[in-house]
Amino acid sequence: MNGKYEIVSNDIPKGEEVDLEFVNENVAKKTLKFHSNFEQYSETPLVELKYLAKCLGLKALFVKDESYRFGLNAFKVLGGSFAIGQYIADKLGKSMDKLPYKTLISDEIKKELGELTFITATDGNHGRGVAWTAEQLKQKAIVYMPKGSSQERLKNIRAHGAECEILDMNYDECVRYANDLAEKNGYVMVQDTAWEGYEDIPTWIIQGYITMAYEAYLKLKEQNRKPTHIFLQAGVGSMASAVCGFFSSVYKGKDKPIITIVEPNKADCLFRTAKANDGKLHFVTGDMDTIMAGLACGEPCTVAWKILNSYADNFLSVPDDVAAHGMRVLGNPLKGDRQVISGESGAVTTGVVSQVMTKEELKDIKKALKLDENSVVLCISTEGDTDFEHYRKVVWNGLYSNK
Repeated sequence: MNGKYEIVSNDIPKGEEVDLEFVNENVAKKTLKFHSNFEQYSETPLVELKYLAKCLGLKALFVKDESYRFGLNAFKVLGGSFAIGQYIADKLGKSMDKLPYKTLISDEIKKELGELTFITATDGNHGRGVAWTAEQLKQKAIVYMPKGSSQERLKNIRAHGAECEILDMNYDECVRYANDLAEKNGYVMVQDTAWEGYEDIPTWIIQGYITMAYEAYLKLKEQNRKPTHIFLQAGVGSMASAVCGFFSSVYKGKDKPIITIVEPNKADCLFRTAKANDGKLHFVTGDMDTIMAGLACGEPCTVAWKILNSYADNFLSVPDDVAAHGMRVLGNPLKGDRQVISGESGAVTTGVVSQVMTKEELKDIKKALKLDENSVVLCISTEGDTDFEHYRKVVWNGLYSNK
């Protein structure tokens, strides 16, 4: 195993938890209503892997498959589209309820808004979501990607009419570069990482992500099922905080699932911040050359961290081969289970669950996570094969196999 598992169990501050009003069920209803107005909307599958759960010694294992989201092969569009919708509503002084999709993309709204340029930094999925939304609105988008980014993801963003370029910078440097251009030229910065003075749009992005958590919650509720454990992958932490916050708001106290945040060893800024436990955010710098490109972020989102620090139970830092293992497990299901095509960042949580439940050397982590035959586990496959060539190298050819 190249790298190692490391765990920090969070000493959640009792009585000091952040208010979850901005990620509760009322907000979830609002975001789901917004997204369901899009012509491309359909609920993504919540796949129950019954035979894998039995094989691993779990009561149940569910995987939310976001490869079906809006035909874009990843969940990220949920955040960018909702944030842009809320920005436009604020700019026009209107309620989002008065701006359904068909109104939002109308020539009348375009005329009222004038020309807007949305700018962002991305490894691929978030930028594609912003570019797609700008395309629907007949507006402009500029997207910057960090060095080492996939050419396929670059082409997918450009296909939506956006200006897109791979820079000789890491992700966090790209964010700062894009923000400088936004301030200089009057562009609208649409980024899911937050810092002092820039928290409204990241908060709206977090709220947008709640749609997929709410879909999963409603589907489980229909079956009278409740997760005991939720595993969430994290880059800056925005998606993780959305799901963590939502489920912590609907399942309170002893009913709250055990929530574990998973990051790659090479970009584990949330893990390092939790481990230090000194009230400061801890950054990862340098190239962060993990295969989990969507998680290669070195600076936590300030809004996200407040939620995770209050409600996440564990933080895990894991090697790259865990994600590769998860891709193979999901892509080659046991007979009777449904196949899930999951990319590097999407599959890491399933990889964690699979390895922790079967590897003797991880028994202490299994104990710390309180995983056993009574556990009902929820994972989210946040992306499909958004880099198809690399997907084949991993799943077909065994790249990043655990020797």
